Amino acid sequence: MGNILSSLSKTIHASVGLMFLLFVGLFYLNEGFAFDTLFWSWLFRYIHVVVAIMWIGLLWYFNFVQIPNMAKIPDEQKPAIGKVIAPAALFYFRWAAAFTVLSGLLLALFNGYLHDAMTFSIGSGVPKHTAIGIGMWLGIIMAFNVWFVIWPNQKRALGIVDCDSDLKAKSAKTAMLFSRTNTLLSLPMLFTMVAAQNLY
Repeated sequence: MGNILSSLSKTIHASVGLMFLLFVGLFYLNEGFAFDTLFWSWLFRYIHVVVAIMWIGLLWYFNFVQIPNMAKIPDEQKPAIGKVIAPAALFYFRWAAAFTVLSGLLLALFNGYLHDAMTFSIGSGVPKHTAIGIGMWLGIIMAFNVWFVIWPNQKRALGIVDCDSDLKAKSAKTAMLFSRTNTLLSLPMLFTMVAAQNLY
């Protein structure tokens, strides 16, 4: 067991293997399954939840842990965060955002409410679709911020892209403010996603 847990790759492979065994036990051995709309809806919901946990988890890590504690780190230790930890976290952060939006759109498509949700159920008046549509638009805005505001500014702030010190400082502040904007939007977004499950 120690051999598996000492390697992230082996740990993830073991986790996927355990998940597959549970899938076989819960679905296949019970009544079987078909590669139909229900299967694809389940699969994209599962993917959506997994990548969303990574995305929002990293967003909250940046805002609850990294940003508030950077001032407490001695200057000689800060390069470890800026050159190693932050770029790695930002890689998973931005791709998790992209896959959260993509899997969410596919999930809505397979469940037949994509149009109603994206247009806030104009003409149909389905509260569930309106709620999830609000959540989808908040998620899209947040993902846009990640890719087109936070990431370009973080590249300058972290020195991945060369720039003068004034622009570097301005970029760091812009990235932080938009990261905080996403944190502000995260709870309403999660609320609408969860509330939609209890609306009709």
